[in-house]
Amino acid sequence: MNGFEPRHESAAPFAVREKRPVKDSPMFLQGYGPLILAGTWQTVKLAVLSLVLSFVLGLIGAAAKLSKNRVAYGAGTLYTTLIRGVPDLVLMLLLFYSIQIWLNDLTDMLGWDQIDIDPFLAGVVVLGFIYGAYFTETFRGAFLAVPRGQLEAGHAYGMTNWQVFTRVMFPQMMRFALPGIGNNWQVLVKSTALVSIIGLADVVKASQDAGKGTLRFFFFTLLAGAIYLVITTVSNFVLMYLDKRYSTGVRKADL
Repeated sequence: MNGFEPRHESAAPFAVREKRPVKDSPMFLQGYGPLILAGTWQTVKLAVLSLVLSFVLGLIGAAAKLSKNRVAYGAGTLYTTLIRGVPDLVLMLLLFYSIQIWLNDLTDMLGWDQIDIDPFLAGVVVLGFIYGAYFTETFRGAFLAVPRGQLEAGHAYGMTNWQVFTRVMFPQMMRFALPGIGNNWQVLVKSTALVSIIGLADVVKASQDAGKGTLRFFFFTLLAGAIYLVITTVSNFVLMYLDKRYSTGVRKADL
């Protein structure tokens, strides 16, 4: 018609490109974001619960090493010497697999079904047991740093042993122990990475799985390191607050 054929419109110069799937975007961790978050939460829970257990074991160990009872002193000394002299990884493997073997033998003897140890529970117990030895020495030194005269003054005012411990000894002991507690906590947080070898889906295991699934090992390993850095940095602020809390009324000398 009229010698003209309908002209097909060429592609617009600003054609919209096909969008890449959200899961291919590094901003969304290629679909592994929930896995990384779950692993981070596992790591935080593991570290906090291990800290509580090691804190309790440290107080018990310090009391044993300060005791005049030879059996208690010997047990405390043996505990700290053995634990601090063996690498954490070796201890973790020995404790986890030896307990699992003993448990299997017990169930076989009783005719029960095999019981598998939960990796999270095993990690809490093993890390708490290991770092309880380090907290033992931290608390022992802190207890010895508290002036004996103040304890005697508390007894002179009619306080019971428990009141002297909670109102006089423990607050001052914490002030002396906080630097050591902070150091032990930082090392404990980093040692939670070892628990991935016994099957716990922590942030290290999650980052490894994400790296294998996307072939971006460096990116997800770097992300795991950044997560640990955030945890330890936040911990530093908490420790600074505790230091101010337990140093109230204490004048610091200028050296």
